[in-house]
Amino acid sequence: MAAPPPAHPRRLLPLSLGLFQGALLLFFALFVTYDEPSAQAEDANLVANQLYGIFPFFQDIQVMLVVGLGLLLTFLPRYGFSSLTHNFLLFNFSTQWALVLQGLLHHFHHGQVHLDLHNLLTAEFAAVTVLISVGAILGRTSPCQLLVVATCEVPVYLASEWAIVTWLGVLDVGGTITIHVFSCYFGLGMSKALFGAAQRPVHPKETPTPHSDLLSLVGTLILWVFWPSFVAVLCQPGDAQHRAILNTLLAMSASAVTTVVASSLLERDGKLSPSHLQNGSLAGGVAIGVVADMAVPPVAALALGSLSAVACVLGFRFVTPVLVRKLTLQDQCGIHNLHGLPGILGAAASAVAILVVSEDTSASRFSQVSPIGGNASEVAEGWWRDRRAGGQALCQAAGLAVAVGGSLLAGLLTGAVLRLPCLARPPERLCFDDSLYFKTQHQAESPGPGDTAEEGALALKEQV
Repeated sequence: MAAPPPAHPRRLLPLSLGLFQGALLLFFALFVTYDEPSAQAEDANLVANQLYGIFPFFQDIQVMLVVGLGLLLTFLPRYGFSSLTHNFLLFNFSTQWALVLQGLLHHFHHGQVHLDLHNLLTAEFAAVTVLISVGAILGRTSPCQLLVVATCEVPVYLASEWAIVTWLGVLDVGGTITIHVFSCYFGLGMSKALFGAAQRPVHPKETPTPHSDLLSLVGTLILWVFWPSFVAVLCQPGDAQHRAILNTLLAMSASAVTTVVASSLLERDGKLSPSHLQNGSLAGGVAIGVVADMAVPPVAALALGSLSAVACVLGFRFVTPVLVRKLTLQDQCGIHNLHGLPGILGAAASAVAILVVSEDTSASRFSQVSPIGGNASEVAEGWWRDRRAGGQALCQAAGLAVAVGGSLLAGLLTGAVLRLPCLARPPERLCFDDSLYFKTQHQAESPGPGDTAEEGALALKEQV
């Protein structure tokens, strides 16, 4: 019988979190301040209008990440407390860590980091990558390991985003390449390095129940409702933002319907798979992000949503078994099917869209996102003459390659770090079980022969 992990790592989580929060308090006390209020009345009105324009989107994204994504991860029947709590903890830890790094890199002026709502929003985008990546190792890692993932992944994401958006000039307003593709392959690389080449049998606590699948489907519905805000929040207000919302709604509606069609056709009895519904319905939102604010026709959004749903469902049915059998790759939440395959499809669609749209439309599109200073329209026209549609399409492909290659390498290195014994990786028999980290009611009533959570969990395992 495998022995439970030693007791001393149980203090590692509160100690590390306490030190981090204390250091953050000191950093904020010394270096962080809010932007100075505007003295001009018209400037103050402009700031107020910008706040009222962005804050509803910001609230939607909060609901998505804290409630929707948390519930989506509760498909493991005995890991619901852990899924929700670890998701919430990682979200806050990663956001604060990203605020520090972004502040030092981009918002440090005259010895002070200037903080506003936009900075907080982009920090939460960095946190999203962590929340997606850990889906590949859900249930088999300790909270300390998850904090190490966040510590390593956030700076890599910031560097990757700079290389893809600023250096290569990739157009990706909804984060299809920079967030979804990056986080997917970071998580897969991390999983491969952490679990090695050993093929693991299905864990007895790994199989969802109707109740856990229902909770996860509720999370899907919440994410589906609020996803347009995630895609459109960083668009230029006006036509671009309006177009992004419409395209996202069309793509996600098509993916929801197509998921039902594909799932039913793949089953001999015509019944639907809960995992297909939970993920395929969201695939359109992943794929559309890279082209959401481009001047593509509505039928393109519908087609992309349908194709992404088919890719997601086929991924669950055919690709995931191949990855497990040939590469011994563990992907607990199927992030490759929801974020990887639709993300690659969306990146390919962006290259095609850029080649198809007219030069006038493309020049106008570039003027909204150009990072270069000066007159936006003049810069856009000159940039368009230099690069042409083919050059921008190649940039889209290069950005995809950087996201996949860089995230895989960083994920492999992070996974190697996670193998350190001091990070209290749970033993196999105690994976996917809340009783390792929470004093559940069942455990409180029947604590077993010992007083610790590990001993109680072992006793509970023996009773099952």
